[in-house]
This record gives sequence, C-alpha cells and structure tokens, in this order.
Amino acid sequence: MKYIGAHVSASGGVENAPLNAQEIGAGAFALFTKNQRQWKSAPLTPESIAKFNENCRKAGYKPFQILPHDSYLINLGHPEEEGLEKSREAFLDEMQRCEQLGLDRLNFHPGGSLGKISDEECLARIAGSINLALEKTKGVIAVIENTAGQGTNLGYRFEHLRDIINQVNDKRRVGVCIDTCHAFAAGYDLSTEKGFHDTFDTFEKIIGFSYLKGMHLNDAKKGLNSRVDRHDNLGKGLLGSDIFRFIMQDPRFDEMPLILETPDETLWKDEIRTLYSMAGQ
Repeated sequence: MKYIGAHVSASGGVENAPLNAQEIGAGAFALFTKNQRQWKSAPLTPESIAKFNENCRKAGYKPFQILPHDSYLINLGHPEEEGLEKSREAFLDEMQRCEQLGLDRLNFHPGGSLGKISDEECLARIAGSINLALEKTKGVIAVIENTAGQGTNLGYRFEHLRDIINQVNDKRRVGVCIDTCHAFAAGYDLSTEKGFHDTFDTFEKIIGFSYLKGMHLNDAKKGLNSRVDRHDNLGKGLLGSDIFRFIMQDPRFDEMPLILETPDETLWKDEIRTLYSMAGQ
C-alpha cells in the first residue's frame, strides 16, 4: 500500500496539519511542528497535542504515515562549538515535540562543514548529535535526508548516509529519507529506467531498504549532478514522469510516507490523485 501526501501547513497550530492533508486527499503528510525559521518556539500545549491526535484519528493517519521535518536552521555537523550546541539543543527540542505528539520519525538535513573541518569529522559530529538526541528521547526515529550537495552540505552521497548510520549507537532509531530531486542533483540519474534501477540497487548495497523511512517526491529544475536544490512539480522538470511511475509500482516503497514538496501547492491534489492512479490504488 502506498501512502502519498504533501508537506502541508501547520499554521494556527499543529492540529491543523492533518485537516489540511485530508483536504487534498492525502494518505500521508509532512509538517513543521514549530516555526522552521526560528531557533525557539513556544512549547506545544496539551490542548494542541490532544487536538492533533484527535484530528489524525478521525482522518485515519497513523504515525508511520506522518513525516515531520525539523528547522532548516539546524546544522548537526557545525564546525564551531557554539553553533553545534545551538543546533543540538534545537534538534533535541524537535525530537521531543515528535515524542509529545506520538510521532515515530523526524526528517532532517544532516548539515555541513562550512569548509572548516573535514567531511569525515563533520559526519562524525552529525552522528554524535543524533546519539545525544536518541539518548534523551524514546520511540522517535532520526531520519536523515539526502541532500543535493549545495555548498559544503553533506549527505549527497549514499556513502555519507551510511557513514553516519554506522556511527549511530541505536540502529533501530535511525533511518533515511530519499528526495528524488536531491538525488538527481547529486548525480544519481533517476530520469531513465536504467538509472532508476541502478540508483536503488546502489542504495540497497550501500545503505539497505530496511533504513528507508520515507521519500520526498519532487521533480528537478536543475540538471543531473548540478548540486543545486531546486524542486519542480511532477513531470514539469528534468526528471520527467517515469521515475514517479516506477516508484509507485515498486513495493519497496510501500508502507511509508511519500511526500510532495513541489512548488505549486495548487497542483498537490491533482498530483496526489495521479500518483495513486499510477500505483493502481
């Protein structure tokens, strides 16, 4: 079974996210549990938590269908102690918010070196940051998203994700999310059937599908190996439509949130309907 949705607004409170997802016919959804442009936000209230859970229950959303995303400000591999500690504190808060909401995973960008430390040291810092958060929370999986590799951001090679996972103490509580636009921009050619099979055969060998906890389904405005993160709506970019059909018809991508982050939100309802049609659901 495929669970397809989009990253919906939680404006006015997290309890509104499942309602917004239901409105567009989504079988899954992503959300920010706090303002992603601020380091700190007010704590979740018991009332908001209760309404979120009630709205999820009424709409039929279970935790494995929901992929919350942390703040873009966080850099778990920050080369400077002050920035690293600030990021670790914010990440722990995000994990605790998911725990409070009864969610079982948190998606995040791993971070970058800012050109001040080696890639190896940066990856070790990211893993160390994950370990600290896992020690202070329960039940929430830290889901590392692959990146396009802009600037000094790491996570654009499957080997980076593997190296982080290898240094996480509790392997049961770490996973990955693959963004199709990011993978293409990083040099994985998902625009052809051969490229699709080669990419995910490589993914299985280096990381393994047991770690895949969600996907972001985005077309790409920039070219293969451009290392530029620019999403496009499905079938309107350089990836084309075939990649999304391959994913919809492949059981390896069942039972996880498949999330649109495409730029034109007015197309989400149609894109979700099209993807479900591709999946035969």
